Amino acid sequence: MNRRDRILKLIVEHFIKTAQPVGSQTLINEYGLNYSSATIRAEMNALEGDGLLEKTHTSSGRVPSSKGYRYYIDNLRERSVSEEFKYQMQTILDQKTQSIESVIKESCEILSQMTSLASIVLGPNAKQEKLASVQIIPLSSSSATCVFVTDQGYVENKTFALNEEIQLGDIEKCVKLLNERLKGTAISELVPKMEAIKPLLNDFVIDQDVIYQAMLEAFVGFAKDRLNTYGADNLFDQPEFANDASKIRRLLELFESPEVFREVEDEAQGDISIHIAGENDDDVSIVSAKVKIPGKQEGSIAIVGPKRMDYDQVVSSMEYLIDELEKRFAERKEPTSVTKEKRK
Repeated sequence: MNRRDRILKLIVEHFIKTAQPVGSQTLINEYGLNYSSATIRAEMNALEGDGLLEKTHTSSGRVPSSKGYRYYIDNLRERSVSEEFKYQMQTILDQKTQSIESVIKESCEILSQMTSLASIVLGPNAKQEKLASVQIIPLSSSSATCVFVTDQGYVENKTFALNEEIQLGDIEKCVKLLNERLKGTAISELVPKMEAIKPLLNDFVIDQDVIYQAMLEAFVGFAKDRLNTYGADNLFDQPEFANDASKIRRLLELFESPEVFREVEDEAQGDISIHIAGENDDDVSIVSAKVKIPGKQEGSIAIVGPKRMDYDQVVSSMEYLIDELEKRFAERKEPTSVTKEKRK
């Protein structure tokens, strides 16, 4: 590693750790660099000229730019995974009786805990799913639950009350009609198709509005992207967000916006997609990876944090997690696919 790369590496890692701009004297005092202050300042000026460092308005020190972080990720990081993270992951993966969904959920919880950031699990794109079946389950003489299942195993259910005029047998006829007319329909087309067959339901149930609304709500729920968030509270302790209500509000909006993660996912050209925050991105970076769950469509796992996140820890941990999940899936002799690391 040449002198300039070493100085950049130390600046990136010190800023990640402290959130404070880095000056030449800090590098000498903290890391014992055996270069003069003048030499270090000259290298820092050159790095700034190359767009890898930026000067803040409130300090004579420097901070990494988006380009600097990218260079660090591609060329300077250690690519190390903590033994504690490996141990906790293996503890989960060794529980052979757990469902794949439970393994991914617990893995993301650990990922959030170890990185002190938020993790996201984004399910398969609902536009690519189809309705597999509709089932009716009586709960009592006055209530029943309708269960809807997609071809990817996603389940939605709605419970509704039955008035005295509605017979369970009539509802079963409605469900049979729905299966005949809607089975195999793309999730995105369910609502308009449901509206089209509404008049036919009157042939079986005179007052069918309660049943219709329950089923319609389930289909609307199907059409939404499934996004689960873990460790979001970790971000509120980060200096970039802790005292800025507007940034916190935008963070919360982000966690309700699957389309943002879809866009990052669509840009991916590799195993790990790394979106580094720019000047107008509210200081939020996203590191994500596509995961194919056996028998299902691709979903993804993402880590969300400030631009100053520890990319070495996050990217290395994510790579390890994806690799271990792939091995776990392979043990079941089921297909898996992950793409190659994105390089900008």
